[in-house]
Amino acid sequence: MLVAWMVVTAVPWRLSVCKCDFEAIFNFGDSNSDTGGFYAAFPAEFGPFGMTYFKKPAGRATDGRLVIDFIAQALGLPFLSPYLQSIGSDYRHGVNFATLASTVLLPNTSLFVTGISPFPLAIQLNQMEHFKVTVDEIHSKGESTNLPPPDIFGKSLYTFYIGQNDFTSNLASLGIEGVKKYLPQVVAQIVATIKDLYALGGRSFLVFNLAPVGCYPAFLAELPHGGSDLDAFGCMVPYNNAVVDYNKMLKAELRLTREVLPVGAHLIYVDSHAVLLDLFQHPTSHGLKYGTRACCGYGGGPYNFDPKVYCGNTKVINGSFVTATACSDPHNYVSWDGIHSTEAANKLLTFALLNGSFFDPPFPLHQLCDLHPIG
Repeated sequence: MLVAWMVVTAVPWRLSVCKCDFEAIFNFGDSNSDTGGFYAAFPAEFGPFGMTYFKKPAGRATDGRLVIDFIAQALGLPFLSPYLQSIGSDYRHGVNFATLASTVLLPNTSLFVTGISPFPLAIQLNQMEHFKVTVDEIHSKGESTNLPPPDIFGKSLYTFYIGQNDFTSNLASLGIEGVKKYLPQVVAQIVATIKDLYALGGRSFLVFNLAPVGCYPAFLAELPHGGSDLDAFGCMVPYNNAVVDYNKMLKAELRLTREVLPVGAHLIYVDSHAVLLDLFQHPTSHGLKYGTRACCGYGGGPYNFDPKVYCGNTKVINGSFVTATACSDPHNYVSWDGIHSTEAANKLLTFALLNGSFFDPPFPLHQLCDLHPIG
């Protein structure tokens, strides 16, 4: 499959004349697409995050670039500045509202109690609304700034990579059936946000589905399961089945929403789940070596993950100081830290998406934009 992804996406790059229908990206999400928002609000970055591409921590929960970074590069746009970053940001080509640990639904707890971000999707939407008001006001005064022109909102790509924390944060306490009861609310909130963004001028929306969390090393190490719960690839079947149920619900609701949005709107379901599942199950088929084992972690074993000492941290365990260190070859891993994908996996996922085969309905990005290399 890797060969097919790369061949199809390479052709437009050779023909590139730097044309693109999208002049900006506005992203809403969690740690899967946060480019520094969380750490702008709560500075606490440390290595080995960022080691592969940026050579230092860069606000991203991985060793290098995220899918949203690769998409921006493919469209010929700069990396997205976080909305919460007050120093060095440039918003002329979009904004990233995502923050690590964000949820779709309003949290009923505190960051300092459970680690859930105080910037859920509703707050991210409020930030977007305020951003648009500010753009309109400053433009009316004729001031020169690092903000885009007011007509940018109808010429932008709106991406949603959020929902994982709504699914996983209560799995240990509520179980699968307990979590599934409020997933319809998650889908409803995403749809409502899309409609609000349409009213602000948005017309093209990419909505990522949920990843196969039953293959995540962190959850394999932490969540209760028996040997009979594992499939032939070592992933937890009950949890992955629950994700599939959510993804079907999301896809169906987006289809219904698409029917009521006016002509000219593009509402696309992005099946990142299918790509990531294939990477976890067949890593060697894509040039990787390890699927359900974390690169950065502690404990070794099949998962290399210990919830008592997270990637980059040092803790005292059994009277001794131990550190969760990174492997020397993250390019061989799907999982960076047990929860987030490596840059290598993010790049493979982006290759697959740019191919167009995982969009529903079809969304020919390669026709709308002369795609740039994402090496």
